[in-house]
Amino acid sequence: MKRSYMKYFAALLLFGFNGIVASFIDLSSYEIVLLRTFIGSVLLIALFFLTRNKLTFYQYKNDSLFLLLSGIAMGTSWMFLYEAYAQIGVSIASLCYYCGPVIVMALSPLLFREKLTASKLCGFAAVLIGIILVNGSAFDGNGNLWGIFCGLMSAVMYAAMVICNKKARRITGKENATLQLLVSFLTVFIFVLFKQGLTVHLHTEDIIPVLILGLFNTGIGCYFYFSSIGKLPVQTVAVCGYLEPLSAVVFSVIVLHETMLPIRILGAALIIGGAVSSELVKRKTS
Repeated sequence: MKRSYMKYFAALLLFGFNGIVASFIDLSSYEIVLLRTFIGSVLLIALFFLTRNKLTFYQYKNDSLFLLLSGIAMGTSWMFLYEAYAQIGVSIASLCYYCGPVIVMALSPLLFREKLTASKLCGFAAVLIGIILVNGSAFDGNGNLWGIFCGLMSAVMYAAMVICNKKARRITGKENATLQLLVSFLTVFIFVLFKQGLTVHLHTEDIIPVLILGLFNTGIGCYFYFSSIGKLPVQTVAVCGYLEPLSAVVFSVIVLHETMLPIRILGAALIIGGAVSSELVKRKTS
């Protein structure tokens, strides 16, 4: 369990760095998602076979179906999210995207029979208030309906991804991550093929950030993420998942030199405090 938590938090930090890396890539949102899923898939496939793992998914038809749906949901979620970045900006898009854990937490008692304890509700409330404080200033500008729709749909697809992946209980570890990302790539590939063909204008200065985004943030990040969430409670994944946008804010301050206002510092404290306290209280009462 301790190793699963460490891998999960490492994945969140890698994902939180996505926006920083993507800011150095001069490509459309769909092209970025296509390249990152392709490179990440190649890496995970290579690691899977180099470490002499065996495929077992064909033995579990129901689990394979849920994993297929999870991969489709992940690819679709990323496409909606990156389009929302382009339409309404990173802050509002991130806030919309992280309605996904709210959906997961709301459905977990029905789908997974997990109890919504008072400590988790309080911790989640603190996290939610924190994320609003961190991103709330984004609402000062004018948005558009299509961008907001894309942001909210990315949240719906995020929730579908987590729920479906949790249902694929017998496909775990590297196999889970590899198949998940491969299906995600194929989903994006088919979409881009019908939308604009497969012409991607990759400039020389884009190569290094694309490789970083694909190999580390996507390949390694997805392996850590999907090999850990199946061993963690769904509500824990939902609450602690807010460390991803928190890390994105911190990285933007350090790397991009964006201003960290006092209200955002307060929001960051609420996110960390809410996520950690909900887990500490749960352990004391278990």
